[in-house]
Amino acid sequence: MLEELTHMDRITQLQDEIEQLLNIMSSSIAYLCAKADFKQVSEHIPLTRTRPPEKVDPPDVFEANKKEMVGDLMRKTRQIHILIQSLPVPEPESEQAARLESLENEMTIANREYKEAVARAKNLHAQITSVLEQMLTEKERPLS
Repeated sequence: MLEELTHMDRITQLQDEIEQLLNIMSSSIAYLCAKADFKQVSEHIPLTRTRPPEKVDPPDVFEANKKEMVGDLMRKTRQIHILIQSLPVPEPESEQAARLESLENEMTIANREYKEAVARAKNLHAQITSVLEQMLTEKERPLS
């Protein structure tokens, strides 16, 4: 059971790391779209848009930020890779089937025990109700 919890903790941690990676990617794309300057890539295709200079980062700052974003992405992907490597190897289907069958048998036994306990409780309730009704009817009769 404890081993299963640690596996679930790793899976939760992996989900968190993937979410962080997506946030880094989203922020990087937003930065690149907002701070990049438009450049003409072909002499046959004219530049149709420009950005005001105050909205564009200087080339050295832009390059430094791009390198930092790439570093962040690489670091996060390494962390995710390490988490994936730490996950257990999936058990073979035959073992899974045997384990599920065992759990089903345990559940059937527990269900049967539960039904028996409910039946005993109902029986005891009926007996107590009967005794209480007898006591009440005896009290209502006048003593001779």
